[in-house]
Amino acid sequence: MAKDMREDLGELNVNPFGDLTTMLEQFKVPGVDLSSFIDARRKDVQALVEANQAAYAAMQALVQTQTQMLTEAMQRVQQPDAARQAEGALEAWQKMLADMKTLAEMAQKSQADALAGLTARAKENMEEIQAALAPR
Repeated sequence: MAKDMREDLGELNVNPFGDLTTMLEQFKVPGVDLSSFIDARRKDVQALVEANQAAYAAMQALVQTQTQMLTEAMQRVQQPDAARQAEGALEAWQKMLADMKTLAEMAQKSQADALAGLTARAKENMEEIQAALAPR
């Protein structure tokens, strides 16, 4: 299902700025550079797309890691001997606690990476605004 959705999204070649560009060109305002305004919005959307792609990739990695962890835990617990099964359950529990830390670190890193990209774009936006407002 996720693969189908990716393929569908990959085939979409939508330009959300096509109509906007045409519309804004009709309303030329003296002293306002519409092309730089539109270019800045493109960069904003691109930053959001990249952040979403990073978050999606991180979630996929998280799910794969969780699946692997669960499989390993089930293999530890499935023992024919009752004493070994109890030992396997204890090992699985201890491993699960360590794995939870790993998963939390993975989630935290992916969020930090996505936020770093958005923060960088926000900084660029501020610099662009300051440059546009600076006396010439």
